[in-house]
Amino acid sequence: GAGGWSPLVSNKYQWLQIDLGERTEITAVATQGGYGSSDWVTSYLLMFSDSGRNWKQYRQEESIWAFSGNTNADSVVYYKLQHSIKARFLRFVPLDWNPNGRIGMRIEVYGCTYRSEVVGFDGKSCLIYTLNKKHINALKDVISLKFKTMQSDGILLHREGQNGDHITMELTKGKLSLLINLGDTKSHPSNAQINITLGSLLDDQHWHSVLIEHFNNQVNFTVDKHTHHFHAKGEFSYLDLDYELSFGGIAVPGKSGTLSRRNFHGCFENIYYNGVNIIDLARRH
Repeated sequence: GAGGWSPLVSNKYQWLQIDLGERTEITAVATQGGYGSSDWVTSYLLMFSDSGRNWKQYRQEESIWAFSGNTNADSVVYYKLQHSIKARFLRFVPLDWNPNGRIGMRIEVYGCTYRSEVVGFDGKSCLIYTLNKKHINALKDVISLKFKTMQSDGILLHREGQNGDHITMELTKGKLSLLINLGDTKSHPSNAQINITLGSLLDDQHWHSVLIEHFNNQVNFTVDKHTHHFHAKGEFSYLDLDYELSFGGIAVPGKSGTLSRRNFHGCFENIYYNGVNIIDLARRH
């Protein structure tokens, strides 16, 4: 009715769903009760989705977050999200409401259009970026991207050197592994191979963010909000590697003997290498 949303039955199986029309970056939400009534929600969950079929619950401090709602019908309770949501669909799911009334809600959602570059991979393709040798920085390398997939295995990133050295980021059984292989074990006997695994159930068709930062021999590997810091000993340097990055698979099958060679099947968003927007570059070239 005109006073806001109030379902016919007040129970834990009700929700209010919004289609924002396009992917949007949501930064805050606000709620009121039903206008001029004794109907208001005291606690609710927030869920979001890109498709309207596959839903994720808003989490904060490592757990599903229950929002504190209203204590009367007309006061506005505004909540700035600790981290923004990027989604097309939102669901407000009431958990508790005024015991002397029913579920009643008026809501406001705050945010802006989310601009992104997305590329899809079919499991048989990869995207090659050839670096400009003039712009190589021996001291610093930063790669960031988001991915989503329903496949539990696939190569996201590969870079290889002349002597068998390679860096590979690969999804294996829903977990993400960063493998740094220094092929020459005689000169790097103490640290011939580094294999760091982060995350789980990353094949849930939701976006996951990845960041690899390499400063001198210090490497930071971040998946979503979890970071692993480690030190690559020996003579390891990105200068030993080819001036070519392969996203979504390995460009020449069989180049490295130890890999699964399963190309990535899914989507990448906003691939950046040292500030260069790789997807935009691919589209324009």
